[in-house]
Amino acid sequence: MKILVVDDDQPILDALTVGFQFQWQDATVILAHDGEEGLCAFYEHTPDVVVLDVALPGKSGFEVLQEIRRVSDVPVLMLTARGEELDQVRGLELGADDYVVKPVRHLALLARIKAVLRRAELPPPQQALPDFVAGDLAINFQSHQVTLRGAPVKLTPVEYKVLYQLVRNVGRLMPHQALLERVWGAEYGAAPEYLKVFISRLRAKIEPAGGPRYIASERGLGYRFVRPPGGADQAVDNASTNEA
Repeated sequence: MKILVVDDDQPILDALTVGFQFQWQDATVILAHDGEEGLCAFYEHTPDVVVLDVALPGKSGFEVLQEIRRVSDVPVLMLTARGEELDQVRGLELGADDYVVKPVRHLALLARIKAVLRRAELPPPQQALPDFVAGDLAINFQSHQVTLRGAPVKLTPVEYKVLYQLVRNVGRLMPHQALLERVWGAEYGAAPEYLKVFISRLRAKIEPAGGPRYIASERGLGYRFVRPPGGADQAVDNASTNEA
């Protein structure tokens, strides 16, 4: 496994390198001290996960994240001293999979990285037909492939996990806390703001202007997946599909 760490604080780089290699003895830890160096390392090494600071010399972490998201869905965890809610929301909206505020204990950080990697694990495709169809939206649970009007929809692992939980409970209200726990885990403590950001990102990708509204929100309660009226829809077969 290759881990890219982009941070201008050398003691943090040293500590993370030791921690990662202790946890994963076969891990290759790639270090970068600024945004430009981080992007060069990303393109050169194609890491499996990126740990990215926000306040960097030159390009900021947000700018680096934008560049990465233009070409890749690799898991990205923001690790930064900037803990303001607006910064956290901005990082998530730009495509980060998690946002961790310094200082953080190494074991806690490792647990967050493990969780991000688990959500990114994709099984190989096993069937061609979609398991779920609603209007123009189709989902193959085995391959995690989502298409809209036949065209692939590029989702990050967390975006897919949120959509998966909604469609597996199609028509039923998913309370905020239940959805948070199913996507991030009960022990994770993800904030409700995370959910709002990922729902917004999903809507932008699967609900084109003038198209059907698939994800309905009930203020203060939660979200539900709604089938568009008309069209040939295929139900979820709970007996034949596996949990993501």
